[in-house]
Amino acid sequence: EENGHPNKRLKRDVDKEDAEDQNKKTPKRKIVLLMAYSGKGYHGMQRNVGSSQFKTIEDDLVSALVQSGCIPENHGEDMKKMSFQRCARTDKGVSAAGQIVSLKVRLIDDILEKINNHLPSHIRILGLKRVTGGFNSKNKCDARTYSYMLPTFAFAHKDHSVQEEVYRLDRETLERVNKLLACYKGTHNFHNFTSQKGPKDPSAKRYIMEMYCGEPFVRENMEFAVIKVKGQSFMMHQIRKMIGLVIAVVKGYAAESIMERSWGEEKVDVPKAPGLGLVLERVHFEKYNRRFGNDGLHEPLEWTEEEEKIAVFKEQYIYPTIINTEREEKSMANWLSTLPIHDFNSSAVEMQTNIKNSKNSSDLEGSDGCGDDSD
Repeated sequence: EENGHPNKRLKRDVDKEDAEDQNKKTPKRKIVLLMAYSGKGYHGMQRNVGSSQFKTIEDDLVSALVQSGCIPENHGEDMKKMSFQRCARTDKGVSAAGQIVSLKVRLIDDILEKINNHLPSHIRILGLKRVTGGFNSKNKCDARTYSYMLPTFAFAHKDHSVQEEVYRLDRETLERVNKLLACYKGTHNFHNFTSQKGPKDPSAKRYIMEMYCGEPFVRENMEFAVIKVKGQSFMMHQIRKMIGLVIAVVKGYAAESIMERSWGEEKVDVPKAPGLGLVLERVHFEKYNRRFGNDGLHEPLEWTEEEEKIAVFKEQYIYPTIINTEREEKSMANWLSTLPIHDFNSSAVEMQTNIKNSKNSSDLEGSDGCGDDSD
């Protein structure tokens, strides 16, 4: 106050105070959000606070949560304050049709519409459900399903010259692909399918529930197929290496026996298929659903009603990105040309020597960790 007159309050300050009062009246609740996104151009899902040069999906999500009024600004800076947890840490360039994040928010009116208004069109929140206070989307997840969309010429034998546009996968080759993919089912030691894990590391053992390649289909004159894999959890690079090894066998670069050998203690040179094509399809919460899904307070974490929206998003944003990038950048064709560099027969000692001698060559494969959950 000056000269006994109270200061005039600006309208925007009054509005801000009204909003803050309203927010104080709106208690925070634990929820999960069902997310879909096209990962091209992003350095993965997980936010790196303080590193603005590598944009992630969570950077855009947190910004939208703050702007829509679901969380206070300081919660965006420190995500622990909203108990934020993502179910799967997809890596650079990897997309998702059914990612789940858990967090505490203010349940404002028209919440999904308001969050989506502040997101780019290639990131959508497709659903929301209330969950128990102690829910953690990563720890409560029983299994994850990924898909990998690839051009079928990847399975053409190395001794046959192939025109990529006109190649069509025959029944016999598809059956062989599926026979090899089925070998992964069960529990195996996948230390050769990731980096920085030794054969004695118990966390390298992973349980795969199913893995198969679906019927091929043609998009823009090129034939594609989708491989589905469901497992309890996956290590970094694991899915891409599982697929890379099967391609190497089908193309005739490696013997079928390499698969058994790769689960043993010996170090095996396993090629890593490109990140393009990998999509987190859905995450599974069977145990949580059995315990809380029908308790009268919480809904089961199933998304039957959202399935149509998921399918539409994939058709609009995920598949076109994979198809167009494959046609323009030829990521699969370029990667296939690096397969002869790999030594699929050598012992560990020979391989160490080879790695030292051909480090420059092996760098062709690229070092971006794409798209699986990492411990």
